Amino acid sequence: MLRSLQTSATGMEAQQQLIDTLSNNIANVNTNGFKRGRVHFNDLLYQNLRAPGLSSANGTVAPTGVQIGNGVRLASIEKSFEEGSVKITKNDTDLMIKGRGFFRIQMPDGTLSYTRDGAFKRAPDGRLVTSEGLPLVPEIVIPQNALRVQIGLDGVVSASIPGENEPRNIGQVQISNFINPAGLNSIGRNLYTSSPASGEPIVSTPGENGTGALGQGELESSNVNIVEEMVTMITGQRAYELNSKVIKTGDEMLATTNQMR
Repeated sequence: MLRSLQTSATGMEAQQQLIDTLSNNIANVNTNGFKRGRVHFNDLLYQNLRAPGLSSANGTVAPTGVQIGNGVRLASIEKSFEEGSVKITKNDTDLMIKGRGFFRIQMPDGTLSYTRDGAFKRAPDGRLVTSEGLPLVPEIVIPQNALRVQIGLDGVVSASIPGENEPRNIGQVQISNFINPAGLNSIGRNLYTSSPASGEPIVSTPGENGTGALGQGELESSNVNIVEEMVTMITGQRAYELNSKVIKTGDEMLATTNQMR
């Protein structure tokens, strides 16, 4: 009887973790480049009262066994890196990676982080930076008197300067790719850092080595599907309620046992 209480308790905890993940997904539905989390569960160890395949007394092999489960646990919360929808902004410094890859961002301590959020701004010194002022790597500096900035599909950046007939080449946007993007470490602020699970970053020109091309004046929206999240939330809520009812039923059965004379 106590096993059912403990098993249902693991089920309630698992569904709570599912709802926590869904709430984070829904909260970031309008976050540029946000990647939704997907929850995966594992069943716990089983108590083997009789293993499958044991020989019976008459020499036959039992086709099934007697195995009693002990509940569920959270196995992983995986980031889904499916591409989000395109949001047209017509802003010269807004970039979108149409395919695989991440922009490289320099952190205050000099280390690198990675993002899918291409909503870059022009700093007072002309550098392209994130909304928090973190510079893009490699550094792109836009001249103060530039009339227009053009960024090609391959990441080549050029600026139209007064008095110059041809646009001036001012830099090259590079992006990084990973063998296992789901292994990246999320640190918030739309940023990721590499980990042993993600592998080392592979730096490429946009459109090469399996990376996506760049789109100027566009941003990648969140890949959260509200309808799918709501359906999963309802399923999780009902599973939570069912587990709580199992605990209530187990409690009533224990009370009945205690009242026996």
